Amino acid sequence: MEIVRIKSITEYHRFRGLPKPEHPLISLVDYSLLQFAEDSQAVNIVMDFYSIALKRDIGAKIYYGQQIYDFDEGLMSFIAPGQVLRIERNPDSLNSGSGYLLQIHPDFIWGSHLAKNIKNYSFFDYSIHEALFLSDKEEAIILNIFENIRQEYHANIDGFSQGLIVAQIELLLKYCERFYNRQFITRKISSHQMLTKVENFLNSYFSSEQQAAGGLLSVRNVADAMNVSSDYLSSMLKQLTGKNAQEHIHHKLIEKAKEKLAATHLSVSEIAYELGFEHPQSFSKLFKIKTKVSPLEFRKSFN
Repeated sequence: MEIVRIKSITEYHRFRGLPKPEHPLISLVDYSLLQFAEDSQAVNIVMDFYSIALKRDIGAKIYYGQQIYDFDEGLMSFIAPGQVLRIERNPDSLNSGSGYLLQIHPDFIWGSHLAKNIKNYSFFDYSIHEALFLSDKEEAIILNIFENIRQEYHANIDGFSQGLIVAQIELLLKYCERFYNRQFITRKISSHQMLTKVENFLNSYFSSEQQAAGGLLSVRNVADAMNVSSDYLSSMLKQLTGKNAQEHIHHKLIEKAKEKLAATHLSVSEIAYELGFEHPQSFSKLFKIKTKVSPLEFRKSFN
């Protein structure tokens, strides 16, 4: 499917039949004003700016990360510049829905504290996280912040406007971070099921002959096997176990290495290659970091 690249917020407004934005680097759109052609087809969109949306009843399916969402309840999505968002309109619905769409060009926050930290909000990695489902109370908080931004956006621009809007955006992201954490907690059952799947995958992988052929196992390999993203997997595991995905892989790898060192006559180099390491030195370094002894020192302890 052809990808539509939208380079500016002004261009997006034209694309959706909206009036020209009041500021070229930031826009807050009421979803009910968005226009979709009756015969509009599915479209893949890549934007050169951040997009934060709270949507409800928009009559469309959104392909967001590893999920497909019907927006029939309060739900937030977070898209960073350069990511692909696919929208499929429901042909039986002309409803634009309700909610807010906040678009922020990176230049708007340039030089601010937020510019340095926005990438630390992992939910902007679209390939990773599920969208954010809000309770009624949480949605009220988010709508209040959007309203504060809306009032400042439509007010006469002065020397304080940009700083005040950036502060509200940062507050919005802080609340969303809190709500995501709540979402992890309230979905522990599915998360524990994921943990079991990860453990089974790692056990199967390190008990097979895949290691040497496939190279060193990466977080991406495990995430792909789980049909989630790397950051989502690490966040979920960190919440449940205190260890991220890389630490889980290293734990299993070291346990398998210990088994081979103790129960076989393979050399350290042979073990390293069997575990997927390209260079035995890298294996020995990791082993010593994790166990405080070298592979040979560990092996000698069994003699």
